[in-house]
Amino acid sequence: MSLLPRLFALLTLLMPCAAPASAADLLRLGVPQRGNWDTSIPDIGQKAGIFAKHGLTLEMLYTAGAGETMQGVISGSLDLGLATGTSGIMAAFSKGAPIRPFSSSMTGADDIFWYVPANSPIKTLKDAAGKTMAYSSNGSSSNLGALALIRQSGINIKAVAAGAAPATFTQVMSGQIDIGWAAPPYVVDDLKAGRVRMIARESDLEAFRNQTVRMNFASLDTLTRKPDQLKRFLAGYDETIAWMYADSAALKIYAEFAGISEEQAKTIRDEYFPINNLSTKRLSGLENAMADALSLKFINAPFTKEQLDEFLKFYAR
Repeated sequence: MSLLPRLFALLTLLMPCAAPASAADLLRLGVPQRGNWDTSIPDIGQKAGIFAKHGLTLEMLYTAGAGETMQGVISGSLDLGLATGTSGIMAAFSKGAPIRPFSSSMTGADDIFWYVPANSPIKTLKDAAGKTMAYSSNGSSSNLGALALIRQSGINIKAVAAGAAPATFTQVMSGQIDIGWAAPPYVVDDLKAGRVRMIARESDLEAFRNQTVRMNFASLDTLTRKPDQLKRFLAGYDETIAWMYADSAALKIYAEFAGISEEQAKTIRDEYFPINNLSTKRLSGLENAMADALSLKFINAPFTKEQLDEFLKFYAR
């Protein structure tokens, strides 16, 4: 056989092994608080095949809170950061971090709460002078909520970064921290069983009830290099949210993911996470978020119109 036919035969054998032109694009996500209903959207959508329909494969890194998520995005090891406190993103932006929010993650404050062991003498925050009160990490929505609740109470309480909800629960029940923070599904069963008592909710803060408290964000590099992938991610994200509230199959996937019953999953969805609160295009209470960030020294001055326009440059509309 001459050289040309042999080369043709070799190419014919190799062609089926070539990578398909339509291979899914990979996006690496930093996701705080594994197991929460709202932070499970990417995982549920991927398991349901929704993101694959949009030509995406998602790789999730679950973090203990906003600080870890932000570090991953800023360093370039992650493409997107999800469900991070609005004021924390504002603080990073004001310090020159090359990140911008691209959509809302949560508006309203129906999910985060604070609790004490059942035998604790603390009934309300007014009883907690000199005590410790947990939040996840600096810049998170639980951080902002804890500080605002302490300020509203007028009591000298020390806010402590305690990490994720399960780690916080261990610290509370072992007496290392007086007041723990949580969000469903964590600690909900303990509340029902009477092992702990809820003493405050983030929704106790009037300004938080209609405020976009958490955002999804990305680095400027990702936003400028991967606009099509980001557009497809948002389409898949929105489609997943709609499906999670319309099909009981989503409750089954979430229950398995979070290690809870389907009945518990339904209670968490319906009582703590109204669907409108998860709208990616909803943006409200930004002035209140900025005022809180300023009063808590997250930022040094209110954003000018030009700064605010730049901050929201890539925001979904």
